[in-house]
Amino acid sequence: MSGDLEIRAARLEDLPEIARIQAASPEAAAWAPAGYLEYDCRIACAGGLAAGFVAARSVGEEELEILNLAVDPACRRRGVATALLGEMLRAWRGEVFLEVRASNRAARALYRKLGFRESAIRRMYYSDPPEDGIVMRRQSC
Repeated sequence: MSGDLEIRAARLEDLPEIARIQAASPEAAAWAPAGYLEYDCRIACAGGLAAGFVAARSVGEEELEILNLAVDPACRRRGVATALLGEMLRAWRGEVFLEVRASNRAARALYRKLGFRESAIRRMYYSDPPEDGIVMRRQSC
């Protein structure tokens, strides 16, 4: 699927699809979808349908925080998350960090594959359900 993806900046009309994907991804962060448009938010589409999204914000000149990454359950394990993160990482030089649920082993493996390293634990960082967050960081040149 990743070869058939179009990745572009998210637009106002994408918010219902972003909300749908986020709702179908309880392991992802639960932001108000309209808030993503205040940051760098990109959506992946396959065959005209939304497959996933990523949102990030710069924290200073050399640090980027991945706010959320979610993929439609029907599109998982097809390279969508890798393509979305790859697009975001190619455009950034400096440190990138994110938090991920401790139980989300698939996401942690993906992030490690893309060069992220676990650097800290934020105890009870997540709610609904309560869970530790693992801080992961990646340094790009």
